[in-house]
Amino acid sequence: MAKVIGLGGIFFKSRDPAGLAAWYAEHLGLPVEKWGGARFNESESRDAYAAWAPFAADTSYFGPGTQHYMVNYRVDDLDALLAQLRAAGVAVDERVEESEFGRFGWIMDPEGTRIELWQPSAT
Repeated sequence: MAKVIGLGGIFFKSRDPAGLAAWYAEHLGLPVEKWGGARFNESESRDAYAAWAPFAADTSYFGPGTQHYMVNYRVDDLDALLAQLRAAGVAVDERVEESEFGRFGWIMDPEGTRIELWQPSAT
């Protein structure tokens, strides 16, 4: 049977695509290319996966507002990145969550979209 084998991309609307791409490049280090997007090469390791999960329509996990999606970015040092983002004036949620999957933090981009940052557990 044919099946999905991974995440092919995340696409969303923006009021200012070029400006928002520049913000993500500056603050989160996304490797934005001339065509306006970024490509990621994933390895076969356990912690290098992308998750796909539907949430209930009334979830509060995506933060306030009517946001219909949330992107989760894997990061190498959550505490350092959150401190860096705070210093740059980015809206950072004070809560950091720890679980068997790793550590999670949240920020808001300039258009009010809640973003999840994930540092996978070392085990």
